[in-house]
Amino acid sequence: QVQLVESGGGLVQPGGSLRLSCAASGAFFSRYAMGWYRQAPGKQREFIARISSGGTTDYADSVKGRFTISRDNPKNTAYLQMHSLKPEDTAVYYCNAAITTRVYWGQGTQVTVSS
Repeated sequence: QVQLVESGGGLVQPGGSLRLSCAASGAFFSRYAMGWYRQAPGKQREFIARISSGGTTDYADSVKGRFTISRDNPKNTAYLQMHSLKPEDTAVYYCNAAITTRVYWGQGTQVTVSS
């Protein structure tokens, strides 16, 4: 069982930056693939970024070059560094942890990009 807690969201102006954190409890964090998703009001949850247990990363086209996913296994934490934020990045951001067929989700953190 893995419990995930996101933090770091908030209000930021267009062009600004934020770093989201996803703290995981439970054992074997390093074995999980970690991902970030977001859901804007009235829209479906969408994939943003993923990092495998081996460190391979993958990004949605909408965030490539602006967002960076990383992980710190000794700290049981995954991160999403976001730069050049746009109003359309406004959403609730969720992290997940996946291994084989098991997927765990955090409760989400709100990111609002507005002037």
